[in-house]
Parts: sequence; C-alpha cells; structure tokens
Amino acid sequence: MKRREFIGLIGGAATWPFAASAQHAAPVIGFLNPQSPEAVAEPMRGLRQGLKDTGLVEGENLMIDYRWADNQTDRLAALAVDLARRGAALIIATGGAQSALAAKAATTHIPIIFNVADDPVRLGLVASLAKPGGNLTGVAILVAELTAKRLELLHVMVPSAVSVGVLSNPTNPATEVALTELEAAARSMGLRIKAFQASTSQEIDAAFKAITRERVDALFVVGDSLFLSRRVQLALLAAYHKIPTTAALRDFAEAGGLLSYGASLSDAYHQVGIYAGRILKGAKASDLPVLQASKFELVINNQTARMLGLTIPPSLVAAVDEMIE
Repeated sequence: MKRREFIGLIGGAATWPFAASAQHAAPVIGFLNPQSPEAVAEPMRGLRQGLKDTGLVEGENLMIDYRWADNQTDRLAALAVDLARRGAALIIATGGAQSALAAKAATTHIPIIFNVADDPVRLGLVASLAKPGGNLTGVAILVAELTAKRLELLHVMVPSAVSVGVLSNPTNPATEVALTELEAAARSMGLRIKAFQASTSQEIDAAFKAITRERVDALFVVGDSLFLSRRVQLALLAAYHKIPTTAALRDFAEAGGLLSYGASLSDAYHQVGIYAGRILKGAKASDLPVLQASKFELVINNQTARMLGLTIPPSLVAAVDEMIE
C-alpha cells in the first residue's frame, strides 16, 4: 500500500467515531445579533435562563453557534445564510428588525425566533400575532406604543422643555413608525420636535454637534441596537453638552444617561429562550403566538439629574423602578 493511501485511510478512520457520535450530539442552534457580546451580556443571561427553564444548558445538552455583526448591519444577511447552510436546528435572531429580516430571507424551513422592537406583522415577519404561520415567531417589544409615554416622562422630568431633539437611525425599519408616533405625541404636549440622524459612531458625534447648535432643551433617543451598543458614548455626549436625554433601555441610564423607560430586554430574551426550548422539544413556530413584552422599567440616574440641576418630581419618584445614585 502506498504511503499516501495509508494516510488517507488513517484520516478517514479518524473521522468515523466523530461522524457516528454526531448523530447523537446535542442540538446546535444559531444565534444572530447585530451587536457584540459585551453589548447584551445581561440579556444573554436571560436567554440562557429561559433555555435552562426548559431543561437545556449550553455546553451540556445544547450548543449555540454565535454570529455577531459588531454593529455592521450589512453583514447580517451573510451571517444568517451561513447559519442556515450549517444546518442549525433553529435560529434565534435578536437585536431588532434587521436581524429578524435577514434570518427570514435566509431560510423558509428552519424555525426562527425573533426579538423585535416593532410590529412583526407590519414588518412582514408573521401573518398575525396569534397565528404566525410560516417558520417565525418570537417576542415583540412594541417600542412605538411606548413612545408617547417616554416623551411624557421626559417632559415631566424637564417641564421647561419646549424644543426636543430626536435622534434616530435611518437604517432601522422601525424608525419611521416611531417617529410618526413621536410627532403625534409631541403635538399633544405642545412640544416642538427637531430630527437628527445617525447610523454610525462617527455620525453620533456629528449629530450632537448639530444638536447643540440647534439648542434643544432635551433629547429623545429612538430605540435602536446601534444606540444600545453606543450607550456610553451617548451618555457622555449628553452629559458634556448638558442635555437631558432619554432612551428606551435601562442600559442607557446605567451608563450615565438621565432616564430610560421601556421593556425589560432581559425578560424578552428570557421568553425567547423558553420558546427555543419548546421548539427543540417538538413545538412548531407557526403554532406559537408572538408574545408582547409585558415587563417595563423606569430607571432614573439621580446623579445625572443633580449634575443637570434637575429635581426629580415626586410623581416620578413614586413611579420609578430603580433610582441610580
């Protein structure tokens, strides 16, 4: 036997036990997110707890194949296709509409569980909330419906505000609806809205230069995965320019922003984890209704309020879920 043929046999034989054991290996699920692991470390604990609640533990009886876009949303389509080609048992697409839409375009048969901040029916992800149909289901954080409430909280916190800047990401499909809701809410409160846009870290810096030139009284940051990942940058810029600022998720207030109001991202990820476990155990995505976020949090950074010379009104003190000192 020639040496090359012998080595070929050895190599082939070495793969046999792995091929055989793969038939009984733990299921592999794909995970797609437009951010980085550091940006959603706390929500990921919620996801793993949801999986654990269904008897699945990563590294023991479950494997997770991660795909992070590191805030480059144009990479999501290729990352989703890669997960589909690798034959993931299901795909978890979190971090917003871009991730869910990329996963939907990549496969029509692999179950997909999404976490989006918009109406998934309007986005074309599902046929209806109660009966999704197809291969997608998940959790909807209806940020647009919380827009008026968050603007109201900002106005209560800064009652002298007349002009409110709005920072949004034009590449996010949910932005248009949120802006429409925001403009309607502002009119009812007698506030003037000034729009600013950013889709990169550099554009955030440029937007704040424009915001300071326009001399807005407060700033409303529309929910977006980019802004979540750049929350420290946003909080520092808001503090430097002394602009009272609100964002959707508690991470912003924890990073030094004035206040946040929105759904608990950890709770939403927990629900995604539970759905993933149920699907791996035989449930069909088409039969699982889209869940709506039900846990909301008002977080105020009192240190930032003092720095801005603001006194937290008693009504907000009574309503706050967490006061950061």
